[in-house]
Amino acid sequence: MFLLQCPKCKNKMKYQSKDIHSMGNKKKCVYCGRVFSVNKTIIKKI
Repeated sequence: MFLLQCPKCKNKMKYQSKDIHSMGNKKKCVYCGRVFSVNKTIIKKI
């Protein structure tokens, strides 16, 4: 599980991934709706 930060609204959210190879996926922000790349917005591994 990883902690991500939205590049637009700067809110933090959790992202669950089973392996590091799925990090090229995209995630939609639950707060503002922006879609962004997961691997560029990782803050830390939980």
